[in-house]
Amino acid sequence: MSLYTSTVVVPRPRTRRWSNALAGFGFTIGLPVVLLVVWGVSSSIAPAAFFPPPLKILDAFARTWLGPAFVTEVLPSLGRLTAGILLSVTIGIIAGTLIGLTRWLRELLEPTLEFFRAIPPPVLVPVMLILFGPADSTRVIVIVAGSIWPVLLNTIEGVRATDSVMTETARSYALTRGERLRYLVLPAASPRIMAGVRQCLSVALILMVISEMFSTSSGLGFQIVYFQRNYLIAEMWSGIVLLGLVGVLLASVFGLIERRVLRWYHGIKEVERA
Repeated sequence: MSLYTSTVVVPRPRTRRWSNALAGFGFTIGLPVVLLVVWGVSSSIAPAAFFPPPLKILDAFARTWLGPAFVTEVLPSLGRLTAGILLSVTIGIIAGTLIGLTRWLRELLEPTLEFFRAIPPPVLVPVMLILFGPADSTRVIVIVAGSIWPVLLNTIEGVRATDSVMTETARSYALTRGERLRYLVLPAASPRIMAGVRQCLSVALILMVISEMFSTSSGLGFQIVYFQRNYLIAEMWSGIVLLGLVGVLLASVFGLIERRVLRWYHGIKEVERA
């Protein structure tokens, strides 16, 4: 059993759980509904060419994305996004753990890591296209090159912040390096790692769109630019809405995973608040 994750979680009453879920759902959809109503009313009172009403955007959304374009444009973009996120998280956690555990390696790489972290990820897109060419793999590399840093740096800091008393306790019980890593270091660093993954998702989505705006003829980013250049305003807004929905889906999936991985951590917080 993990030295960190053995906390007993006090279960909430079922009725309270349902009421909290309904209240959370109401808060989640409340503001978007209000904004849509305000947008619809204002667009009917004072029509604007570049801000079509929500119903027109909804119609363009159905015509544009609920058909062959979903297979030819959306799915490839989501595939590249998923591959970039998985590679960023995997490489970031492995490299961050190694650097965090090795003091001399951390001191050697710290200036270089800080240098690359300070570079805005979008400026990497033309560089990567020059180095690797306009292929799908290049767009995945762009996503990884920009979104790996939150995971990597948060993992390093999380591993470094492992409680020294618990580390000495693990050594006194003759735990091997692998056991300390599995049952102490990674659970202790997991809150910071998950915070880095959350930032990674948003950066990866941005880079997916930007990479598809350069030297490509497919994908969500390309389609949005195409609609904008041809003054297909409703279709352009429908692409932006689709990107927002993808972001909401990513956040929802991440929330489920985070609650599962950090169940022990949230249990500690609940006990502290009680």
